[in-house]
Amino acid sequence: MSTLIDELQQGNTPDFINRIAADEGIDVRTLTDKIISGRVVVCRNNRHRFDPIAIGEGTRIKVNANLGTSPTQCDFDNEIGKIKAAIHSGADAVMDLSIAGDISGFRKRITGECNITLGTVPMYEAMIGVDSPEQMNIDRFLKVVRKQAEEGVDFMTIHAGLLRKHIPFAEKRVLGVVSRGGAIMVQWMRHHQRESFLYEHFDAILEIAREYDITMSLGDGLRPGCTADANDAAQFGELEAIGELVQRCRAANVQVMVEGPGHVPLHLIEENIRKQKAICDGAPFYVLGPLVMDYAAGYDHIAGAIGGALAAWFGADFLCYVTPAEHLRLPTTDDVREGVIASRIAASAVDLSRQNPREIRRNLEMSEARNAFDWEAQERLAIDKGKFCKYLEKVESGQKGDSEHPCSMCGDWCAIKRIRKH
Repeated sequence: MSTLIDELQQGNTPDFINRIAADEGIDVRTLTDKIISGRVVVCRNNRHRFDPIAIGEGTRIKVNANLGTSPTQCDFDNEIGKIKAAIHSGADAVMDLSIAGDISGFRKRITGECNITLGTVPMYEAMIGVDSPEQMNIDRFLKVVRKQAEEGVDFMTIHAGLLRKHIPFAEKRVLGVVSRGGAIMVQWMRHHQRESFLYEHFDAILEIAREYDITMSLGDGLRPGCTADANDAAQFGELEAIGELVQRCRAANVQVMVEGPGHVPLHLIEENIRKQKAICDGAPFYVLGPLVMDYAAGYDHIAGAIGGALAAWFGADFLCYVTPAEHLRLPTTDDVREGVIASRIAASAVDLSRQNPREIRRNLEMSEARNAFDWEAQERLAIDKGKFCKYLEKVESGQKGDSEHPCSMCGDWCAIKRIRKH
């Protein structure tokens, strides 16, 4: 079966491409050219019927939410609730990172109940039932990749760029390897004294990706887990290998994006983004945060939003949210909501700075609603309508026949009211 890139190269334009172009405010030819060149991806498994989105150059910044079960907390109804909260809060995609329970059944519920892009890390499911990473092999891994493909997964994180030669660099770090997928591959390579089976058999992975038109998300198994490890030889060494894999994906007409850090202080974010774009030939960049400091526990969604805004300004395309629960526990539904909104603020701030018409219009409408004391319009435009209603307190103006109701912050001292009266 042909991929989206195959279809576009042949001059066939699916209806969803026209819809995406209209939604993004760009012409179809421009969007098509960017997808063919690999600077934009539309993650869409050919077995998943939903409304896909575009990620990459010239499109609005998108936001992803990670969810999923653990051996200590395995309640799929609760996880579905989190996904719906993420969608309601503005998430464009979700990743199922479940490592316990009926994961296949859960993914089928996601694709059946939720109109959203779905991603996974196949290695997680492949490890279920295996006593240790040393027992993993390519056959088991490919079996899981194909099963997830048949279930409608749109993009998959594959840690194929982490090679044996990178391990000594990681061993010099303060925090070593913090990626679960990366740690599995390091342990496997140490034990077998062989190159990564993901790298050696990458073409076999691409065969399945082509068949189902799955977007490869090349994972950063050596992403820095603390600011002291940012932009080091381990991270950039893996990035060089990922750059090679990007070209192999494109040669197979498989869409590809690249994952990035992690923990990065403000002054190193620009270098990080510019290196990725150069080494990976403009492939869309998908970043976790990045978190700009290490000790914001409980407030990591804020540290991540700060880093995400700067990363997006320099060229990152896709922000993976960070919740207040990061480093501490599985997120609750409220944590998910807070995390998505924090990343949504970062994304929308960058879209506004890039003069996106939709963002300009929404900000202007909010300002006009405030000037008119139109509380209903302000609620409709607010990024979090629930918090808007929870926090808003209005007071009567005290003036007969005056229907304006200033908030309780100023009362009759309201600057807007005073200027109008004089």
